[in-house]
Amino acid sequence: MPRGPLKPGQKPKNAFGTFARILGYAKEYAAFFVLVVILIVLSSLAGVIGTSFLQRIIDDYITPLIADSSNAELMRGFVFTLLEMGLVYLIGAASAFVYQRIMLFVSTKILFRIRTDLFLHMESLPIRYFDTHTHGDLMSRYTNDIDTIRELLSNSVSSFISSLITVVSVFAMMVYFSWQLTLVTVFMLVVVLGVTGFIAGNGGRFFSKQQAALGAVNGYIEEMIEGQKVVKVFVHEEKAKKEFAELNEKLCEAATSANTFTNIMGPVTNNMGHIQYAITAVAGGILAIMGAEGLAGPITVGVVVSFLQYTRNFTMPLSQVAQLANTVMSALAGAERVFAVIDEKPETDDGYVTLVNAVIGEDGTVTETDRHTGQWAWKHPHKADGTVTYTPVQGQVQFDDVTFGYDEKKTVLHNVSLWAKPGQKIAFVGSTGAGKTTITNLINRFYDVPDGKIRYDGININKIKKDDLRRSLSMVLQDTHLFTGTVMDNIRYGNLGATDEECIAAAKLANADGFIRHLPEGYDTMLTADGANLSQGQRQLLAIARAAVADPPVLILDEATSSIDTRTEALIEKGMDSLMEGRTTFVIAHRLSTVRNSNAIMVLEQGRIIERGDHEKLIADKGKYYQLYTGMFELS
Repeated sequence: MPRGPLKPGQKPKNAFGTFARILGYAKEYAAFFVLVVILIVLSSLAGVIGTSFLQRIIDDYITPLIADSSNAELMRGFVFTLLEMGLVYLIGAASAFVYQRIMLFVSTKILFRIRTDLFLHMESLPIRYFDTHTHGDLMSRYTNDIDTIRELLSNSVSSFISSLITVVSVFAMMVYFSWQLTLVTVFMLVVVLGVTGFIAGNGGRFFSKQQAALGAVNGYIEEMIEGQKVVKVFVHEEKAKKEFAELNEKLCEAATSANTFTNIMGPVTNNMGHIQYAITAVAGGILAIMGAEGLAGPITVGVVVSFLQYTRNFTMPLSQVAQLANTVMSALAGAERVFAVIDEKPETDDGYVTLVNAVIGEDGTVTETDRHTGQWAWKHPHKADGTVTYTPVQGQVQFDDVTFGYDEKKTVLHNVSLWAKPGQKIAFVGSTGAGKTTITNLINRFYDVPDGKIRYDGININKIKKDDLRRSLSMVLQDTHLFTGTVMDNIRYGNLGATDEECIAAAKLANADGFIRHLPEGYDTMLTADGANLSQGQRQLLAIARAAVADPPVLILDEATSSIDTRTEALIEKGMDSLMEGRTTFVIAHRLSTVRNSNAIMVLEQGRIIERGDHEKLIADKGKYYQLYTGMFELS
């Protein structure tokens, strides 16, 4: 089952393998990563070493200068030590700036490659994959999941390494200056972690309730916005307000409980940090007065001041490590979802028969050519003897005892047989789910049939390369999709090599030219948001024009006029007849008036052809088609 968008804290199934795979993308930048690690070490150690200067400044210079402020040698030493400390911090800051810029550059390049691989592979996936995965889930791979990888590469990895180095080196310096004060710090740290863990654990339970309540409120608001016309028509405003108030109240209660723990987390941890600082300072003062010894020598005021700064530097990266560990796991989970798409099996194509430009003589001889002639042929290499034969593309389609199901549990088509001769118009009529669209999907080889055969001009379509097969077909779908670009660009999508004149001719054929010329910029009018600035009928007309410019031998119209009003339908009927002339056409329609002139009408029910014949024959038979046509029975 497809997984939904990444949740905070979601864990990957194979963290090590996923991280290794990300490193595979980074191997060409190995030298940059080595440099980054060196710079991270420099930056982290600079902060640790810089803090150690405090002990020298206080014990060797400030304390003596208080007693003898006129000592020039001490003053010079004090100034030079300050300059040394400043230089160390400057090296650290410069190192941090450089490695962050490098990581930004490298992460951008890696994400470019991952995003490219994801999109290119997505284009190779079969239609089945898109039918079984929601578009929102796929989009989340490009947005949420790739964004977590960006965060991992550009920030989390370097911060994680820096924090680890800082924690280890600071802890080592703390032990070096005073192992006694280190024990005090560790004890207080355990107490702080225990308290924060208790608060976070209780807060987490209430945050789950808050998220559930928030989802309910957002879902209800979205539902009300989309259904506002229905709410107004049935005067349900007061009911909507009441239901929203109840959901909002539950969200308020859950948010209050959750935020109570969240709001006390900061003050509690900050105050405990102050307590820890104070206890460490008091303990350090006592040890200094007692003249206690550390590994570095006597515990002095300078040692205590440096140690207190180290405690600040110790707790902050330690908490960062814990937070970053969760961020890294979430990022790896996101990367795992991206790689899951890249690892999907691409659409297989064992076909070897190709579509070629041809010159067809009066005697039927076929000659392959490189120039566009408007005539096409199937180039069929025979593996047995190495010969090549050419078959003119005519548009003859034959189903022989085809049985098909989208999964093993449910069969959609049962023993379907039909024969569409070149230039015939074949109509499919039946209730929703009867199998009409499935037949057209099989002609395109969006799915392969497990039982039976489909032949195109006498050739088993499994032998025809999918790209060439689909290039010989044009399809106008019920759900029209237009791309961002001009009207001309959208028509030319059917044939990228078409001239402007050919696109305009196709628009005229579909009777779309009239409304296009009334647009603000005519054929140069920009379309965005799937053609939101056009009516549904106008969008459908453009889709028909797009099919016309492809000039295919076979045309599939899947409810192509479903969104066109009867007046517009009457206007394009002549154009549609011109478009279908000389082409084998498969028509799926609920409006039976659009299929009256079909050469053959197939009535489907539960995946079986129960009636077939032309309009007059089916009316005379007085079967299901007769009932549908006369209104005795309605399509569902």
